[in-house]
Amino acid sequence: MPSNNTQKLRICKGMIPDEFAPSQPPGAALAGFVAADLDLVAEHIYAIHSPQAVSAGPTLDAQGCTILPGFIDVHVHGGAGFDTMDASVEALMTMARFFAQHGVTTFLPTTMTAPHPAILQAVAAVARQPAQAPDGARIGGVHVEGPYISPKFPGAQPAIYIRQPNLDEFAALVAAGPVRMITLAPEEPGATALIAAALQHNVVPVLGHTNATYAECEMAFAAGVTQATHTYNAMSALHHRYPGTLGAVLSNDAIYAQLIADTIHVHPAAIKILARCKGVQRTILITDAIRATGLADGKYDLGGQMVTVQGAICTLADGTLAGSVLTMERALANFIAATGWSLAEAWPSTSRTPAASLGLDGVTGSIAPGYWADLVLLDEALQVVATIVAGCIVYLRDPERLTP
Repeated sequence: MPSNNTQKLRICKGMIPDEFAPSQPPGAALAGFVAADLDLVAEHIYAIHSPQAVSAGPTLDAQGCTILPGFIDVHVHGGAGFDTMDASVEALMTMARFFAQHGVTTFLPTTMTAPHPAILQAVAAVARQPAQAPDGARIGGVHVEGPYISPKFPGAQPAIYIRQPNLDEFAALVAAGPVRMITLAPEEPGATALIAAALQHNVVPVLGHTNATYAECEMAFAAGVTQATHTYNAMSALHHRYPGTLGAVLSNDAIYAQLIADTIHVHPAAIKILARCKGVQRTILITDAIRATGLADGKYDLGGQMVTVQGAICTLADGTLAGSVLTMERALANFIAATGWSLAEAWPSTSRTPAASLGLDGVTGSIAPGYWADLVLLDEALQVVATIVAGCIVYLRDPERLTP
């Protein structure tokens, strides 16, 4: 893949969200965006200014592109034939390169419900992997999905390995590697203690695969749970007399809602409802992608289970949806189509909002001097033209855009 290993790079002739521009001239070609040049120095954004005719040094031509903060996927199992549970550096590096091709600059490799040693090995593999692949996305830590979830809502998680929260197991996981997020069912015995332990270790506790009542969710929120895993999916539903987990998530303005916007897991109308309830500041687009992502239809392993992929639909033998083959730029396009929002309104759901949910909104998720130089360039069809991580071009669709 093309790369830029110099300490400086100028991105010229692109369009950035107008809130990041030092000046906002009228008559922008795209509503909510203005033309600007960006100077990147080392790993950070150094300056933003009006387009200039002459530039010395390496230059990336962003003509016809919008420049956005790089995508952050907090819930993704695999892609390009590999999975987090493979517990290998090769798997993680391949995933990092593949995700970068789709605009991702930070991702949380996500585990499956499994025996403790298998999850431990996956976490330990992330500890061995550099935080940033030399030609791929950053790894922001591990998302441990399960095994402390409800047997009533396993989804595609292997039910035989579901168990109640175990603080000793959790302590071992945290000691083994950079656990950053954990999905759990807050109604299960021991969950409150696990939430407290997670917070002590700077791990974001997330509810998911849960049969919790509305009241149990409210107690979990008070205990420190701040978001929901793949909202709508694998959680107790909204009924007008029993609002359940979904009702609790949609009605609490402080809670972040992860969303698989593939229009398979969630109907477009339901996507629109969630967006209206949560707003862009609490909606987090995720892929929940599996190893089959980027590959042909066929049969693939997911946590020791066979998944059939046909078109964009991934299912277990019994028909249960089993992750997705979604990519982040496609999720953004689907979200815009479902909500009717403009790109200017929708983009934070791919970067600034997930960054805020991880406490990283002071360093990434925005385009401003001093922020990480993690960016994605999209064409008019919302296809990825280039991905930049820590000031280096890790993916470039059109090599002629780069002038040394």
